[in-house]
Amino acid sequence: MRAFQSSLLRNKGFITFMLCMLVFRSAVADWNVVPTGSMQPTIRIGDRIVVDKVAYDVRLPSTHVSLMHLADPQRGDIVVLDSQAADERLVKRVIGVPGDIVALRNNRLSVNGRDANYRPTSVSGIRDDVADPADYAVESYDGMRHLIRLSEFRPSAGRDFGPVVVPAGKYLLLGDNRDNSADSRYFGFFPRNEITGRATRVAVSLDPGDHYLPRAGRYGVRLD
Repeated sequence: MRAFQSSLLRNKGFITFMLCMLVFRSAVADWNVVPTGSMQPTIRIGDRIVVDKVAYDVRLPSTHVSLMHLADPQRGDIVVLDSQAADERLVKRVIGVPGDIVALRNNRLSVNGRDANYRPTSVSGIRDDVADPADYAVESYDGMRHLIRLSEFRPSAGRDFGPVVVPAGKYLLLGDNRDNSADSRYFGFFPRNEITGRATRVAVSLDPGDHYLPRAGRYGVRLD
């Protein structure tokens, strides 16, 4: 009898622990595997990214129901969203917030009539560059500063876009891999309530092109 009670207590403790973990991951913080290259070079294929799920809202666990509004996404944030239009979870960068006028001309960004600045740079370790050589630049606008990737020989139709006005309650999101990202240029504006958190850093990175071995230097990298 005592053995049974002890086993029952252990099982209850395990179940309670698992329930707490599920609540924590669904409502507070989670980690997501990134299987595509739409955010390269900032986020690489195989990165496991940490997602702050209380960056913007306190939500009812496992739902999109907001119990408390904490903040709104800001231009430059990397957000995770459950997109109805794309029918999948996406990781993209906020480029336009409600009221912004956004345009791209040959992949050069303009927001509210002001052009972003670009500084060419070099990036190593992107496997896609073997088959699809790319140029890299630091894109800067009003405090937002990050790397972007531009294909040399495979330019996308999305290099020219807008101008568009971001409506209330919605956001314009782009991938940092500008010629290889399905984002607001294809799906339109994304509703605020689909954004579930902000990606903050890389927890660990496993390279699918190298037998899923860990990538050196990617542990704990902050995502800007």
